[in-house]
Amino acid sequence: MTKLLEGKVALVTGGSRGIGHSIALKLAEQGANVVFTYNSSKDRAIKVEEELNALGIKAKGYQSNAASFEDSEKLISDVMAEFGAINIVVNNAGITRDNLILRMTQEQWDEVITTNLKSTFNICKNVTKPMMKARGGSIINISSIVGLGGNAGQVNYAASKAGMIGFTKSFAKELASRNVRCNAIAPGFIETEMTDQLDEKVRTEFASRIPLGRYAKPEEVADVVVFLASDMSSYITGQTLSVCGGLND
Repeated sequence: MTKLLEGKVALVTGGSRGIGHSIALKLAEQGANVVFTYNSSKDRAIKVEEELNALGIKAKGYQSNAASFEDSEKLISDVMAEFGAINIVVNNAGITRDNLILRMTQEQWDEVITTNLKSTFNICKNVTKPMMKARGGSIINISSIVGLGGNAGQVNYAASKAGMIGFTKSFAKELASRNVRCNAIAPGFIETEMTDQLDEKVRTEFASRIPLGRYAKPEEVADVVVFLASDMSSYITGQTLSVCGGLND
């Protein structure tokens, strides 16, 4: 059976853990060669690289800070030199620095906006020319349900994720004539290492607010990434798909 992404090259920022790791795995399972970035843990990145290569595709991890324009420029150049193309980009790198605005520092604001939003500009800016030249590509920005509905104590995170949605809509219109698509995904509550550490009462209370009554598995977000990366979504661009179990404000 032909795989959906056979022969494609996919770049996933923040692909060594959490949702990014699940996305990298799903893309590899569908035949894509996978490039992923990581920030600090080289040992973990090597294990992920081995895990992906074992699926019969070519994979490589790059230590790169997506918040740095220079790092992103070098990353795209290095990937193009080694892999010859970039067909799929998943802007997944992100952080939180939660605090009420009354107590939020400038550093907490700047760090989240730079890591979550500027990184999307950095990667997209540098991948635009190769994708336009190839007359095709799919860019998927991992936003958040918080970017759509807001959340107390997360004005920085919500602003960065809402910004990604506005970026997605505009970028999609700029590149549609070259058959380059750009969409966003807005995950809700996801089972990750971070949510596993929450108190059980808190986890139960959060889950009670979700119509489907449970957190999403990271793989369920990754499945939507595969859909948007593949030709199954060839007429979809500039859209935001919520993967939230019905948790809409």
